[in-house]
Amino acid sequence: MDEHVTTAALEEWVRRFAHLVEENRDHLTELDAAIGDADHGSNMDRGMKAAVAALDASPPATAGALFSKVGMTLVSTVGGASGPLFGTLFLRIGGTLGDAESTSPLEVASALRAGLGGVVDRGKAGPGDKTMYDALAPAVDALDQALDEGSGLSAGLKRARDAAASGRDATVPMLARKGRASYLGERSVGHQDPGATTVALLLEAATEAAL
Repeated sequence: MDEHVTTAALEEWVRRFAHLVEENRDHLTELDAAIGDADHGSNMDRGMKAAVAALDASPPATAGALFSKVGMTLVSTVGGASGPLFGTLFLRIGGTLGDAESTSPLEVASALRAGLGGVVDRGKAGPGDKTMYDALAPAVDALDQALDEGSGLSAGLKRARDAAASGRDATVPMLARKGRASYLGERSVGHQDPGATTVALLLEAATEAAL
């Protein structure tokens, strides 16, 4: 596989994610109002706007620096669970990609899996807990499988996007076992998880960027 992914393309992914979060801010907040603190959309929008401003102020030269900057910005500007969880996701991606000016599809997939590991380490969530894990883990698995089968990164990311969307939808009938939503018990059933919804936006953004 001879594809190379530039830092500029990865930055476009981040910027498109920020745009999708802004577009869906009210929807994410409505989802969170049902099972959380009604601030997920506004928090993530504020965090991603700050991340884009940080990129504008000091454009990163490498993929590792790009994702690390986004992750640190989210941790420092987003409250609740979203900042630490999404911040850790981006920080682990950045730490895995390192200082290379370009990267390969397999390295992107490896970095996403490392990000998933960071989310697990931070949130202790697993399958069926009704969290961002339920969208992120299937997406990571789908990307790995696509690349193993010889697909290019673009095709692999489309499969990851579809897997994330299916994982997002699958959270609706789940009983929340982690986070603020778990306090609601049976009342958490029937609501889509906002974190999983945001992960689906992240993978949607990846398919829209020139990766």
